[in-house]
Amino acid sequence: MTVSALLRAHPVIDGHNDLLWEARARVGYDFDRLDVGAGGTPTHTDLPRLRQGGVGGQFWSVFVPASLTGDAAVSATLEQIDAGHQLVARYADQLAFARTADEVEAAWAGGRIASLLGAEGGHSINSSLATLRMLHVLGVRYLTLTHNSNVPWADSATDARVHGGLSPFGVEVVREMNRIGMLVDLSHVSAETMRHALRVAQVPAIFSHSSAQAVCDSPRNAPDDVLEALRDNGGVCMVTFVPSFVNPQAAAWRAEGTAQAASEGITPADADEFAAFFAAYRERVPEPPATLADVVAHVEHVREVAGVDHVGLGGDYDGVEVLPEGLEDVTGYRRLLEALAERGWSDEDLGKLASGNILRVMREAESGARALQEQRGPSLATISELDG
Repeated sequence: MTVSALLRAHPVIDGHNDLLWEARARVGYDFDRLDVGAGGTPTHTDLPRLRQGGVGGQFWSVFVPASLTGDAAVSATLEQIDAGHQLVARYADQLAFARTADEVEAAWAGGRIASLLGAEGGHSINSSLATLRMLHVLGVRYLTLTHNSNVPWADSATDARVHGGLSPFGVEVVREMNRIGMLVDLSHVSAETMRHALRVAQVPAIFSHSSAQAVCDSPRNAPDDVLEALRDNGGVCMVTFVPSFVNPQAAAWRAEGTAQAASEGITPADADEFAAFFAAYRERVPEPPATLADVVAHVEHVREVAGVDHVGLGGDYDGVEVLPEGLEDVTGYRRLLEALAERGWSDEDLGKLASGNILRVMREAESGARALQEQRGPSLATISELDG
């Protein structure tokens, strides 16, 4: 089967795309000014290029910076969710909102791209399980437990160790996510948090946009023991394309830049200041280039360690300034699958990578949630009760 034919049968479902925040930053969510339906946008993503890349499903990130906390974070998250709904409504002839695996496949049957939502960072729920449940009601289908900073109940990969994983309330967040059918996303969290969450999870978890630490030593990547635990959990690691997560030289460049920023009192938690610092740093010290071959190495490593049933794709388009050569925009998935086919990947395995694995995880999380809801009702726990 050609890759084109394979993608018609198994369209890509990508785990993470930051177009909504780009739309906020560039045009205040005005899709008249950023017409992603027409194509030729300055973003990495538009609808014609998604189709060209063989994408049939997209988790749109409802990211807000970790510098926003409390009610401000919740409000900004709601604005991002609204933008996702407005995007789908505006391009309803091409997009379909999806909350379940069946709705993803119904979108495909109607010739449309399935649009799902994922919240990037536990700060978006302001330590409230009721807020978590309401995000689920609004269509959010995963929550990344942290972003670049710790939250009061979980440690981030890029912040100081506080909890050594999850606090008691953090465990309750994972349990409640499992109960309502919201995927636990372990991208951005510390390795201890990854391990802790996988120990307590009752349904499969995901990494929405992470790669393999053994191939590129970045704290944002999953160590091999975590990939093995993810296999045992039934989850999926959706390999990302971010150069500093896939290329060792780019990772070293980022580590040096982060250290220089820290010497000036700027941390990844200071989203705007950190981005401005790195823009200037990139001008002074060019970022080493990554390539499609780097991403191939990560996809194959995850397959080797976790198994072919536990690997997917999460490009992080419109969430980074630079992307690997050959993967510069959302048309790149087709080239990636072609490279893997040339390396001997079967049609069946490519179908699992493209979308089969994440659809299975969604279905198992949905059925697991139904079973858990027969066992227990909504958690009324508070962080003050559990963490003191």
